Formats: sequence, C-alpha cells, structure tokens
Amino acid sequence: MTRAKNGTRERPTLEAVAQRAGVSRATVSRVVNGSTTVAEPIQEAVRRAVRELGYVPNLAARSLVTQRTDSAALILPETPTRVFSDDPFFHGIIRGVSMELDGADKQLVLLIAGSTAGHDRVERYTMSRHVDGVMFASMHGADPLPAALIRMGIPVVCSGRPLGRTTVEVPYVDVDQIGGVVSAVRHLLDSGRKRIATISGPQDMVAGIDRLTGYRQALRDSDRRSIVAIGDFTRESGTVAMRQLLDDDPKLDAVFAASDLMAHGALKALHEAGRRVPDDVAVIGFDDIEMARYTEPPLTTVRQPIQQIGREMARLLMRLVAGEDIEPVTMLPTELIIRESA
Repeated sequence: MTRAKNGTRERPTLEAVAQRAGVSRATVSRVVNGSTTVAEPIQEAVRRAVRELGYVPNLAARSLVTQRTDSAALILPETPTRVFSDDPFFHGIIRGVSMELDGADKQLVLLIAGSTAGHDRVERYTMSRHVDGVMFASMHGADPLPAALIRMGIPVVCSGRPLGRTTVEVPYVDVDQIGGVVSAVRHLLDSGRKRIATISGPQDMVAGIDRLTGYRQALRDSDRRSIVAIGDFTRESGTVAMRQLLDDDPKLDAVFAASDLMAHGALKALHEAGRRVPDDVAVIGFDDIEMARYTEPPLTTVRQPIQQIGREMARLLMRLVAGEDIEPVTMLPTELIIRESA
C-alpha cells in the first residue's frame, strides 16, 4: 500500500494492480469479478499483483456493476422460539445451506418471519434485492411470497412442495414423504398390529399433509380403520396427542408419529399410562434425528436426509442465480430404520 499525505495508508486501486500486472484496468476487473474468458497466464499475473499490493475489491462498487450481492436468504416462517428450539430440522437445514454456500464463497442471510409484521419485513427486504436469491423452509399455508418473488425475476427454491395454486412454477426440494410413511405403516401391519393410530403433523404444512396421506394410503387396502390425532411436530404435542388416542381407543397397539419429537412425546405418555413399548404399543417416528437412537426403547423411524435437503436447495439456487436451467423438482429418498420400538 502507498502512504497518503496525512500518513494513512491508501487502498490499492484497480489501476495500481493493472500497472503492476502489465495489463489494462478492464482486464483486472474481469479477473477480480471471476471471469473465465481471460487467459490463465494473465489471470495469474493479475492474482500475483493483487497479493503483492494487498488489493481488496470494493464490494459495493462491484455489486453496482455485476448486480450481485454474493448472498442468499433462507426464510423460515416460524417464531424465533421455534427456530431455536431443540427441533433438529431447523439446525440441519441451516447447516446444509450454510455449508454449500460457504463452499461457493457466498453469504447466508437468515430471515425469520413468524408473524405478520415479520413476514411483511422479509417481503420488503427480499423484494429490494438485498440478496441474489431466496430459499424457503417450514412454510405454512399457501404463502404467495415465493411466486411473487419469481414474477419479479428473483430466483427462489423451496423446501417441500408449495401449497396453493400459482401461475408460475416454484422449484422445490422434497423427500418421498408418502412412500416413507407407507413403508412404516406396512411394517406395523406385517408385524400383526391391529389398531394402528397416527399422530399427524399440522395440516397447513405439506409435510403434515403428505405424511397423513401416506398413513391413510397404507391402511386403505387393509381392514384397519384410521385413528388420527393432530400434533404440530413438537414433543409436547406428541404427548398430548398420545393421551388423547389412548382415551379414544384404549386397545390401540401401534402408533406412527409424523416426527421423532412427537414420537418421543408419545413414548412419555405411554410410559405414564403403563403401556410397554413395543409389547403393548409399537411406535414409529419420522426424521431419524440423533435422539432416536437414545430413546427408551430406541426408536424405529423413517430417515429423511435433512442436511442434504439444505445443500440441494442451495445448489439449485446458485444454478438459478447463474442463469442455468434446472429441473423444478428434486426428490430425495427416505429409508425405514428399524430399532426396538417397533
């Protein structure tokens, strides 16, 4: 760095880098902004000059030229209490997205919109193009924001199939929710269980809807009837729903819970009621979070690759930002993990 008249160090300029490398200012700009059209020996000369001078790009100026912020938003339409709870779904999604963006030298902006005011604030922020693209996870209901952003030309990827009708195609990453639940309930049927209940997830979320659909689909060709209680994917709701199911049908002998946390809550209620698992009541969850291995007894569950969902969302978004064509739907597999609870 050169020293100014007042004794402070001046920031090296593009012109200084160009002079050191023996190239034009325009060539330095192309190399600094990641262009691959410059010959490799010239790129190396520019990079060497950048290192020697300690040049740091002016990100604000570069954004004006490239119309890029090198950042992406992950929007979670939940309250902070829910996002920062012990539910590993949020941790896994955030970690997967963050790892993928970090590997591409992009910044993650986490936006929490668990209220009407929060949703409006997030809408203003994203529509002002403070980020290059947007990811949504844990959506409730038919949120119009993803489609609205796409109509404005902002790249969008969702976790799970967006609910509601829209005139634009919204790309999304999901897992085989229905197939995973069908395999779990069929496992209970094959083991001779007669009265199989479910603790469903919320019916304003696609995961809750699809997992209840899978449960009903698996029972459709059997002589078993549906026995349903609704939870909200939390441990507490699993406990309440399990008590309700036992009151409604004391002879039930199996339960599929639409999340591992709800299954954990169900185990607590069964223990309090003096029911042995799996002797009296078999229990299966969904997620295969780490806790599932350490419940009493260890939990049979449907494994979904939560962290991979986040990574796939980030990969798709970066391809959209780069102007590439993508397949609008990415479907990841689930797997039944059999342990002692069923």
